[in-house]
Amino acid sequence: MFAGPIFAREALTAPRRLRHYLLRSGYVAFLLVLMYTIRQATIGFQDTKFSGDIATYGNFVFGVLALLQLTLGMFFATLFTAANIAQEKDRRTLILLLMTDMRSRELAYGKLLASWLIVGVLVAASVPVFCALRLLGGVTWSQVFWAEAIIVSTTLAAGAWGCFVAFWREKTFQTLAISVIGVVLFVAVAEGLVVLLGAESAIGAWAAYASPYRALFAVLNPLSATTNGIARVSAVESVCVLLALAAGLSLYTVARLRVWNPSQSLRQSAMEQPALDQSATVAEGTTAAAASTPSVEAVPQRKTHRAVWDNPVTWKEIVTRGYGRKVVVIKLAYVLLAGLIGYGILSSSVDRDALVLGMVSPGAAAFLAIGVISLLLINAQAVTSISTERDSNTLDILLATDISAKEFMTGKILGALWNAREMIIVPIALIVWMLVTGRSSLLSVENLIYIVVAYSVLSLFSVMLGLHAGLTYENSRSAIGNSLGTMFFLFVGIFIFMLLLVEARSSFAIQMQSFIVFIGLGSIGLYSSLTHKNPSSALTIAAMMLPFLTFYAITDFLLGGTLGVCFWICVAYGFAAIAMLIPSISDFDVALGRTTHDAG
Repeated sequence: MFAGPIFAREALTAPRRLRHYLLRSGYVAFLLVLMYTIRQATIGFQDTKFSGDIATYGNFVFGVLALLQLTLGMFFATLFTAANIAQEKDRRTLILLLMTDMRSRELAYGKLLASWLIVGVLVAASVPVFCALRLLGGVTWSQVFWAEAIIVSTTLAAGAWGCFVAFWREKTFQTLAISVIGVVLFVAVAEGLVVLLGAESAIGAWAAYASPYRALFAVLNPLSATTNGIARVSAVESVCVLLALAAGLSLYTVARLRVWNPSQSLRQSAMEQPALDQSATVAEGTTAAAASTPSVEAVPQRKTHRAVWDNPVTWKEIVTRGYGRKVVVIKLAYVLLAGLIGYGILSSSVDRDALVLGMVSPGAAAFLAIGVISLLLINAQAVTSISTERDSNTLDILLATDISAKEFMTGKILGALWNAREMIIVPIALIVWMLVTGRSSLLSVENLIYIVVAYSVLSLFSVMLGLHAGLTYENSRSAIGNSLGTMFFLFVGIFIFMLLLVEARSSFAIQMQSFIVFIGLGSIGLYSSLTHKNPSSALTIAAMMLPFLTFYAITDFLLGGTLGVCFWICVAYGFAAIAMLIPSISDFDVALGRTTHDAG
């Protein structure tokens, strides 16, 4: 097989558990529930007598589902591929794969396609749902085909990028951070080039082809690019560019795979090991010779050691370079990305009073975009601080020391906040700058306080969710996937809520009946993630009320509320963070969902 035995095992011989089938059927059920929610939010319980109304509904649903699937596929293809390879590196099993007779092509393509397989299966499972929308009208077969083609090519390119970064970088946090920032930066740069240079220029045209969202919008609304004649629905240029990008990244990864791996640090330690063994042998001979000669008073050599703080976990997370020496490059890339987003949305050519997608002002859109990326990176920092310890077999060593559970969790929380401090400071600095310069007419000092408080609570929730997932999931891929996936689905759910509520702008009581099924499924999904191994009444309550209170806060925001939005966000996410924190600081056995006898 072209992709080698790694992909063959994943596709043919890997054991299929119950969740494997539940994931496929659950995704299709999620799309159907979303279709029902959109109908209730836009049409309600009234009868539709005209075919044009049904066609308009079908076109709107098709656009929402296509954008949602493109975003989810791009994110999870990058995440699954990067996390899969990073786990092999942390467990030192990648070295074993390199020692086999597998070629670099089989190793790189095998990991890429094996990680992408689950995304590809879900995209294939959604095809009947998209085809069913054709029966409602408002959608053509060519739109369905090209939308799916854009999604598949984009996910392949995103997976190839995650594979490239994972084989290149050594630390898990660096891999995840560079992967996420790289995807967002690619889309931002492509859109920026189109805006600055124009779609008519050569560079602008290629940038437009490379932007998956621009290509998808062109397929969803083909009349926007047609001035006369029959509208042409095609995205062959964008699909070819994205597939070529995926092929280029994959070929370069294959060429450099054995240059990057094993890393320079591992090679250096392997070269130094014989010298250490030889020096130990010489030292033994010297000791034996000294024992046969008259004793001479020896002067001990003192070594200078670094002073460790009272809490060694906090010291390790803050002082040492446990996450690599290139973290500063990631932070510079993040600041650059934040600057590009802020400049693109807050430039003088943008109307300050206009609403982005009919929801928020340009300033709020810039803050939300940077804030979402920041919270994802904070969560990645937290979950990798635990998963790396587990994969390198140092977590059990820490548990065997006299470090208490409270000291361990306090050190991890403070370390995550310190290492991700730029992700907390930059969004707040942006909103303060908007207030000082008057970029937003609706922003006041009171609203600024509410935003800072709510964002701080969300940052703490992001940290605790990452630590909770790292402690409760023994598999690093599962921990990273559930942690970042939960954060991402929360953001996607919030976006869907806001998008549909804008259509009505009515009260909470009126809209509640339309979203009750969607909120219920969100609560069930959050419950299964939070209580995977360590169920508790507090976590159950948090999972049940968090989507409900989030929906209430969004409704209040769209109706002009301020204090109520901040209050309910703090209640929902603050209580969930405390519910995850209390068991983890009480006992290691409770945090890990095991007993001392299980540890051996």
